[in-house]
Amino acid sequence: MRTVVLTMKASVIEMFLVLLVTGVHSNKETAKKIKRPKFTVPQINCDVKAGKIINPEFIVKCPAGCQDPKYHVYGTDVYASYSSVCGAAVHSGVLDNSGGKILVRKVAGQSGYKGSYSNGVQSLSLPRWRESFIVLESKPKKGVTYPSALTYSSSKSPAAQAGETTKAYQRPPIPGTTAQPITLMQLLAVTGAVATPTTLPRPFPSAASTTSIPRPRPVGHRSHDMDLLSTATYTSSQNRPGADPGIQRQAPSGAAFQKPVGADVSLGEMDSWKPGSVLLDEGLVPKEELSTQSLEPVSLGDPNCKIDLSFLIDGSTSIGKRRFRIQKQLLAAVAQALDIGPAGPLMGVVQYGDSPATHFNLKTHMNSRDLKTAIEKITQRGGLSNVGRAISFVTKNFFSKANGNRSSAPNVVVVMVDGWPTDKVEEASRLARESGINIFFITIEGAAENEKQYVVEPNFANKAVCRTNGFYSLHVQSWFGLHKTLQPLVKRVCDTDRLACSKTCLNSADIGFVIDGSSSVGTGNFRTVLQFVTNLTKEFEISDTDTRIGAVQYTYEQRLEFGFDKYSSKPDILNAIKRVGYWSGGTSTGAAINFALEQLFKKSKPNKRKLMILITDGRSYDDVRIPAMAAHLKGVITYAIGVAWAAQEELEVIATHPARDHSFFVDEFDNLYQYVPRIIQNICTEFNSQPRN
Repeated sequence: MRTVVLTMKASVIEMFLVLLVTGVHSNKETAKKIKRPKFTVPQINCDVKAGKIINPEFIVKCPAGCQDPKYHVYGTDVYASYSSVCGAAVHSGVLDNSGGKILVRKVAGQSGYKGSYSNGVQSLSLPRWRESFIVLESKPKKGVTYPSALTYSSSKSPAAQAGETTKAYQRPPIPGTTAQPITLMQLLAVTGAVATPTTLPRPFPSAASTTSIPRPRPVGHRSHDMDLLSTATYTSSQNRPGADPGIQRQAPSGAAFQKPVGADVSLGEMDSWKPGSVLLDEGLVPKEELSTQSLEPVSLGDPNCKIDLSFLIDGSTSIGKRRFRIQKQLLAAVAQALDIGPAGPLMGVVQYGDSPATHFNLKTHMNSRDLKTAIEKITQRGGLSNVGRAISFVTKNFFSKANGNRSSAPNVVVVMVDGWPTDKVEEASRLARESGINIFFITIEGAAENEKQYVVEPNFANKAVCRTNGFYSLHVQSWFGLHKTLQPLVKRVCDTDRLACSKTCLNSADIGFVIDGSSSVGTGNFRTVLQFVTNLTKEFEISDTDTRIGAVQYTYEQRLEFGFDKYSSKPDILNAIKRVGYWSGGTSTGAAINFALEQLFKKSKPNKRKLMILITDGRSYDDVRIPAMAAHLKGVITYAIGVAWAAQEELEVIATHPARDHSFFVDEFDNLYQYVPRIIQNICTEFNSQPRN
């Protein structure tokens, strides 16, 4: 009996051990499976914005083709969450246009985002945004678990439209019931959400993809028998319902104004960020609205390119519809590259043919997106190619305050000409330059040898542009090469330091008045002289960057009434002139000229024209020849105005050559006012006669 009991106990113990070993082995296998989860990298489309993804840090896979400018990016190195994730990755250099995996990390919102051109992507400026992100190479951190499925802030997520798996959407629980998970794909099926087809860009036409199509010939203009242009077809449009079979538009890769990209961002220097955190500052989105807010941020524009730009486009019959479309493609690409906005460049469009017409002025469209949409709607007017009439129209009508012209921004006109104008441009362009307008010309397909007999004005471009140094002229042999002008054109119009015609005779001088305060003048006549100075000053544009005014009064001695940097507005200058007190004494004109050179013009800005206007009523007690010669050698243009007993020969010595244009004599102080228009005219004539090369 005892033997049987012992045998049974041994069997039980053996079974227990077997079960124990089996359980441990099973647990180990389960543990192994748990320790090795398979990580699936979520895939997103090019247009997915970081702000739509709630996850604070994630790895995603971007498709190819995200370099396209329609996927907007805001910022450099640190990007606003309204940016395309994949577009930012290409801009930062982490990805190329072939796509791939990236690591995205959310950071705090910034007070400003600077636009730049990098890796074929033009990012835009943005004053501030509620949330930011940075893009890194897809190297997972040890100990960090990255989501295999992304969580979106809206049920209609772009990822879901692309067919990717997302986290289950939890319906809010109702009291007394059990919440049942519903997948986001199921929710989209119920609501009937439909993915929006992606519209591919239209590229500039290339010669390789064309067949011969003759261009229309208006009588008396030009022959186009040699012209070749055709409808280009692309597979991207063949599969799209309603696709335009004509030439399609695309801003060429890399053809944009390049700006230096900022320094690399150190992660240790970034502000800490937590899911759902925002900057609760004035004008920013409240935290509770983060998941639903989708307002389009509007750029204030690139402040480094603050210009008022008018495009004069050729609408003549000679270019045909397809060339007109290519012309519009360049305009749209320029609008995108410039980053239009109230703090940066503004752009309007005038089309010319027989007569010019404004499509929209400077204040009609205040961002690049709206401007591009408006450009697409422009239709061709037809007619001749009257460029001179169009330039006159712009000079008289376009750059006005009512049309959005800003006094602080240079005026720029870009004229596009197919072949040659059918009227003369020289006189109209001269008036435009004298009005401070910087004229650029883009000429396409110049006259062939057998066509030159029809050219109304040979060498018309050099007669029209601001300067004949090559900076203001661009020429392409064929319409196929028009897109190549984009980058140099944008770079040049934004180089405001080289826009020489922004300077006019009324806004680019340092003017020093040297006023005789001797006893022979008298108090009443001295006030008349000050009124003469006031009348001259009123004609100029006064500011610290435009014309500046200074004044010296002299007798035997000299006194600086105010220097060039004392007042920077016209009202302040006019009040200062009124406050000048009569001194009384002798007449040492030579010493006064030396004093003005030392105390006034030595502090003149290098880029300013130096004008000295000296008013005296008598012969000088000292020599004026050596001081006058010193003024001339230092580049000071001297006007000498004599009254009553002033010596004519001294006035001619003091005045800049030719003396007949720079010296004036009046019998009485009361007649001084009559010479104001003539002096202003002479100043402007001399300014505008400067060499244009």
